[in-house]
Amino acid sequence: MDTVALKAPAKINLVLNVVNRRPDGYHEVRMVMQSIGLYDEITVSKSGDDRIVIESDAKGIPLNEDNLIYRAAALIRETCGIKDGVKITLKKNIPVAAGLAGGSTDAAATLKGMNELFDLGLSEDKLCKAGVKIGADVPYCIMGRTALSEGIGEVLTPLKGIPECGILIAKPGIDVSTGYVYKAFDSLKEKDHPDVDAMLKAVDEGDLFAIADNLGNSLEGVTEAEYPVIGKIKETMIGAGALGSLMSGSGPTVFGLFKDRDAACRAADIVKETGMAKDIAVAGPV
Repeated sequence: MDTVALKAPAKINLVLNVVNRRPDGYHEVRMVMQSIGLYDEITVSKSGDDRIVIESDAKGIPLNEDNLIYRAAALIRETCGIKDGVKITLKKNIPVAAGLAGGSTDAAATLKGMNELFDLGLSEDKLCKAGVKIGADVPYCIMGRTALSEGIGEVLTPLKGIPECGILIAKPGIDVSTGYVYKAFDSLKEKDHPDVDAMLKAVDEGDLFAIADNLGNSLEGVTEAEYPVIGKIKETMIGAGALGSLMSGSGPTVFGLFKDRDAACRAADIVKETGMAKDIAVAGPV
């Protein structure tokens, strides 16, 4: 086998609670994560030399060691003593700097691709332990689907999948610094702590309406205060029939949950007409 092709799904946070800030600067979180059918496409191939080469159609992303793909490939090579070089091709469909774990899911796919390409036989657990060295969201992206994420994101508990539904994704034409958002959150006197247990109950019962009712994100108020367009997109989605709407991660992407894909597509047209979002996509849970 000389080439492995993989799909790397985006994620949304159905609920994100920042529990506290640790002395080392990392934040303890408690989140319910959901993979969605919006994918980057990654191909990992053996090459004729000893380099790691990244090629991509995406503009403005690094193609060197600053890219999490590169770090993932380098980590596997170092850990497993691989001398062969690899060429990794990335077709970017997930918006960049969007709160959708685009970089983390690409790194996760690279870890899985290297494992398969070189027939390393690494278990999912070992891949996750490697992934946390690259980024807190990488272990979740290796496992995917619906999961409770705790600690700094590395403690994962698989959950029942959420019901079929339409998920509308809308990213305004702005980029948000995750570091800035967490720093601003830390400075708040009154912090928002959404009810993660209520979301866990809703997911366990497969109740899409309860899931929508319990969407929550500790960071949303911080990012929305800086970029009011986030709240306006949410209002537009709700007005267009969303059962619930929320900012994902540290933003700025907003998603809406709809009873089915057709409803999400109709709402996508409405959001598009407002001109508030640069990137719009309709997906479902995976």
